[in-house]
This record gives sequence, C-alpha cells and structure tokens, in this order.
Amino acid sequence: MSCLIVEDESYFAQVLQRAMQNHFSQVDIASDGEQALGLAKGARYSLILLDLTIPKIDGLFVLQRLRGEGVMSHILIVSGRDAVAQRIEGLRAGADDYICKPFHMDELRARVRALMRRPVPQLLRLSVADLVLDTVRLSVTRGGKRIELCKKEFAILEYLMRNSGYPVTRALLMDHCWDGKFEGSSSIIDVYINYLRRKIDQGFEKKLIHTLRGVGYTILDNENNALAS
Repeated sequence: MSCLIVEDESYFAQVLQRAMQNHFSQVDIASDGEQALGLAKGARYSLILLDLTIPKIDGLFVLQRLRGEGVMSHILIVSGRDAVAQRIEGLRAGADDYICKPFHMDELRARVRALMRRPVPQLLRLSVADLVLDTVRLSVTRGGKRIELCKKEFAILEYLMRNSGYPVTRALLMDHCWDGKFEGSSSIIDVYINYLRRKIDQGFEKKLIHTLRGVGYTILDNENNALAS
C-alpha cells in the first residue's frame, strides 16, 4: 500500500512521512497542489494526507478535482483551518476525515488505521472510447467484440484505463501489476504492451494505446496527443 502526503512545510512533511512509513510500503510527498494532482492521478494511493493551505493550487480545489476525476483514494485532510464551517466544507467536497493542526500523532495514527479498515471503492466498469473493461465479469470488449486476455494483460490494461489520459511509467506498472514483486528486466512491460496493442488496436482505425517517449505509456481516446506516438 502507498500513501501521499501533501504538505508544503518540509519539516512537518518529513515528520508525517516517518509516521506513515510504519503503515505503508511507500510514502511520497507533494509540496504544492500541482505536484499533488500529478502524483495522485498517476498512481493508486491507498491514502492521501492533504493540507488545504498549499502553494499553486489550493488543497480544497485539489480535493474537488481528484474526486471529480474519479480518484477513489481515502483522503484525510490535515489542516490548520479549524472552523466548523471549513471542516464541513472539506467533508462535503469528498474528504473521508478531517483532523485539525495541532494534533497528537497518536490520534492521526488512530484515524489512519480506522480509514484503512474501510474498503476503497473502485469503478467496476471502465471505458475508453469503444473499449470496455468489466472488473466483475473479468471481460474486455471493443466495439462489442470480446477480447481474450491473460491475467497479466488484464491487470496492465485495467491500470492503464484507471489512469486514462495520464502518463503511466514502467515502474508504476511493475509496482502495481506485479504487487511490488517484479524481478527481471523492465523490457517485459514492452512485451506485454505489444501483446495488448495487437489485441486492442489491431484492426481498428483509432489507436488507443500510446507510447509517451521517455516516460511510459497511456491509453486515451485522442490521437492528436502531442506526447503520444
């Protein structure tokens, strides 16, 4: 499991990071709203600790944007804004919990444990253009035609579709589709992407799976994306 800390005060961010490393295998830090959006939409975090007073993009807008774009991570607001109206506003915008600064670290840990006992809701049916992936029936169709995928192809395609339109690096695919137990060369990712291209794009005029040069891959319904090839 992974956690994202959105906090612009570097010392406090590091304190939170050390506290969360006992609960999560990976703990990342974003120091402003733009960085937070980029990280949160490009990776599947189990928990996001979100300060509201951050540079570039306000934390409340970050929260609304993430929920509006379907990011389902648990989000715990960690903020100095302690007015009741502000707490209500944060919860209404989609936060799962709200804790006011200053707080005792034991209280934060208790709230995190309580949140992590809740299942993270997931979209059960994903679609990009005429490509549809059903996570319940474990089926994939394009243009109404069923496509047979092996387990690993399905996992990679699901991760790409959950992050549709955003860059997905080889490292992210290795981490999320091999459960952090990947061994060997990252070139195996390219092999599976080629398998998927033959099954998903071959025979269709519109190509959905794109290479982002020097970055990784993305799947999107937009052939004119400047980064794609």
